[in-house]
Amino acid sequence: MRPGAAARTASTSDAKAVSPTIESGVASAGLPQAVVGVVIALLVLLPETLAAVRAARRDRVQTSLNLALGSAVASIGLTIPAIALATVWLEGPLLLGLSATHMVLLALTVVVGALTVVPGRATLLQGEVHLAILAAYVFLAVSP
Repeated sequence: MRPGAAARTASTSDAKAVSPTIESGVASAGLPQAVVGVVIALLVLLPETLAAVRAARRDRVQTSLNLALGSAVASIGLTIPAIALATVWLEGPLLLGLSATHMVLLALTVVVGALTVVPGRATLLQGEVHLAILAAYVFLAVSP
């Protein structure tokens, strides 16, 4: 088993257990329903996020980005193709639930991620660009 895989499995089951609490908290705060998905994704990615923050504090930006991008791709990025494949057997259309703005942010993330990973050496500026895109996504998810 890959390091962190057990933590990810525990986080996934924890996220399912606290989902009703998160949903009621988001509804009582008057936030859009999309915030539930953001909070659950953050909870699932929490172990790798903490490891990425520790690496960044030690000035190991490449390691930090590898941890963050690797866990995001493994946890979230592979979900969409799996669901797309499942639509072969399921009835109804595949809806990603992303607005045009979020689709642009997704495409921007893919391009910036490729530009960061391909050279093999990340800089602090590239890490900050990734954080700026994340901040824009969270801001637009909270106040569309």
